[in-house]
Amino acid sequence: MTHQPLLNGFWKSAIVGIAVLACSFPTTLHAQKNNNFGQSGAPEAEGIELLQTEAYDMIRVKDSAKGGWAKVLPLPFPGRKLPRTTPQGFLEVSILGLPGKKFKIAWKDIEAIDLWEDRLARETRERIASGDFDGAYPFMAVMMRDLPENATLAELRANYLLRDGASHYQKKEWKETLAILEELRRFDPKFQTKVVLQKINEIIDTLMESMLEADDLENAQKLLSRISGDYKPSEIPTIERWNAQFLAMAEEKQAAAIAARDKKDFRAARKLARDSLHIYPKVPGGIELVKQIDTLYPLVRVGVLQRATVIDPTQLDNWPARRAGELVYRRLFEMRGVGPEGGEFEFLFGDTEQSDDRLEFDLNFSPNGTEPPLDKIDAYQVADALAARAQRTSPLYDPAWASSVEGISVTSPREIQCLLRRPHVLPASLLQVWVDGTWISDDPKTPTGAYKPDVREENLTRYVLTQRNKDFPTQPREVVEVDQINAADSVSALLRGEVDVLDRLFPADAERLRGSKKVRVGRYPLPSVHMLIPCSDHPYLAERTFRRALIYAINREDILTGELLEGKTVEGCRVISGPFPSGTEPDDPLGYAYNESVKPRPYQPRLAKLLMEMNQRQMKSEAEKKKEEMPAMTPIRIAVPADNVAAIAVQAIKTQLELLDVFPVEIVELPPGESMPKEGTADLVYVAASIWEPSIDARRLLGPNGLAGSQDQLVGLGLRRLETARNWKEVRDRLHDLHQTSNHELPILPLWQLVDSYAYRNEVVGIGRDIVSLYQNVRRWRLAL
Repeated sequence: MTHQPLLNGFWKSAIVGIAVLACSFPTTLHAQKNNNFGQSGAPEAEGIELLQTEAYDMIRVKDSAKGGWAKVLPLPFPGRKLPRTTPQGFLEVSILGLPGKKFKIAWKDIEAIDLWEDRLARETRERIASGDFDGAYPFMAVMMRDLPENATLAELRANYLLRDGASHYQKKEWKETLAILEELRRFDPKFQTKVVLQKINEIIDTLMESMLEADDLENAQKLLSRISGDYKPSEIPTIERWNAQFLAMAEEKQAAAIAARDKKDFRAARKLARDSLHIYPKVPGGIELVKQIDTLYPLVRVGVLQRATVIDPTQLDNWPARRAGELVYRRLFEMRGVGPEGGEFEFLFGDTEQSDDRLEFDLNFSPNGTEPPLDKIDAYQVADALAARAQRTSPLYDPAWASSVEGISVTSPREIQCLLRRPHVLPASLLQVWVDGTWISDDPKTPTGAYKPDVREENLTRYVLTQRNKDFPTQPREVVEVDQINAADSVSALLRGEVDVLDRLFPADAERLRGSKKVRVGRYPLPSVHMLIPCSDHPYLAERTFRRALIYAINREDILTGELLEGKTVEGCRVISGPFPSGTEPDDPLGYAYNESVKPRPYQPRLAKLLMEMNQRQMKSEAEKKKEEMPAMTPIRIAVPADNVAAIAVQAIKTQLELLDVFPVEIVELPPGESMPKEGTADLVYVAASIWEPSIDARRLLGPNGLAGSQDQLVGLGLRRLETARNWKEVRDRLHDLHQTSNHELPILPLWQLVDSYAYRNEVVGIGRDIVSLYQNVRRWRLAL
């Protein structure tokens, strides 16, 4: 490499060298390189351009040496410090943009050297001084990244934080000011310590006053707890003041709780005692008082996203009705789990036996009887109910049971014998009869379960214990279902202790809560099956081709993964192709009805639009043959229950369908607790169905009197063939055939299945694992005091 002496003729030699080099490059590059040196004057003001180029130092030449300037690669000075005295000889440099070229300049001809970091610091200072904090930060960020050991950086950063905090302070942005000043304290505790602590103290006072005025006790308590841990009272004097004030507030609530306890107003006492602890967790005697009240009057608060307006434990499509129904009423046969051969059902009054040929089904009553009020029911009443279930004129009538049973007889006061027309694999599944109040009194609303509805208050429903169980003296006297605004708020309420149990979680929330030490998360063993069900005489929805187009037009995988699972992978949550659950893992016996050979239709919007055009042509042709007008394309109305999952999913479905630009979509919100729209108000309804036992639930979903109300002949044939199955192999094969038929005929539009979870605080004991419904073991619930 050659070195060119730069003496007094520096710029002349440099220009010649650059001209020779630049002649082989485009004009634009030549112009760019001219920005890196000049024969006279000074370079253009740099400003923000400093952030758009590589690091360089600036050298200015004395006028006596013909002047000029050059941007050079950073000079290798020890510690990046300029020499205190002018050295003798020459300084070797590389001009920015001229790689491989070295030049020399006499030290005596250099007027000034402006280092890269000094210019960054200068730009930062100037912007801080002018109040341009957003503009100053990028320059300081470059220094923090590339020059962390720079001597002026610490001073710059501290000054930046102080001045930025002052700017927010003047705008009365107290939270932002506090955050900035605390960052300054963490960065440099010795920087203007007295001023910074004084302002932090003042701002905390202001924030606490405003939060108390807004009745935001939760955030005020959080702030007080944090600053009490971060600072000493000698640093922030207001800590002692606010601790004393919160203690006084907590003691006031505690005194009110004690007064309510003494008056036996345990509901109010429980709330006041917990409020006292929430305001000031260290209030003396607070935990002991809560435990005492819970002993006197155990009460569990259950957070629910949908309140129950109907109470029915047999509902297939209405989660809150089924949940509350399990609490208030019993069923003749109750599902307690799932085994390798379908559901495991428990006879309410004893046990059952089935003959080897599956033609005889015996119900044996327990000699020890049952707990009140069910102890009033005998074998004759049960036999009457079984007979009524086979009579078409009875409100208990069930066609599947009627076609299966040949005769019913009471062979002894403790035994009922049912003779079947043909072998049935699971006759108990046909007898999930709702045992209502008419079995024990004249009033059908008389509860047969452990609890009865008490009062509906502003945002909660109270259920009170009908009779205390001597084996479980700490069983909750009340179960209070508390309405939750949304899924996120319900999780926060559980973690804060405002509710003790959550009946249903977003899958993503369930995964997050598993890491909490305060709560436990359980999964219901059977996933819910989500679908759209036609519920009107909309002429287009009546066409199978149009329904198929709708499936192709909905990106079900994207909605499930992106919207409902929030990007997480949750085992068992998947897009489905039919009306039955697929189980939660490969080869899961719970998914015996699901036909894995039938793949879900993919998202193909172009095909969807083509099918819709084909359908319109078909309808037009048929209308012309009948000399009728072709039906108009009216908006498609989708009914959505008052549920977070349904609301999010339907909104996404609406957006995707409207991308086709074929028809408008309207969302119809159902009232809380309702799962089906009133006639004429919607065309599709979003349903999350509990298909717990497909062998019997298939008709309840797809039959003419089921949710889908299907009149399709192939679907009807599939249901009849299913109900004549003689063994589990035939049941499985015919369910698979029905799945395939449903996928072809589309009486319902399958979307996905979700694995539902529940969560409860550690203090609640007895809920159990692998429960199919939240209140399955409610008689064993208790509070761990």
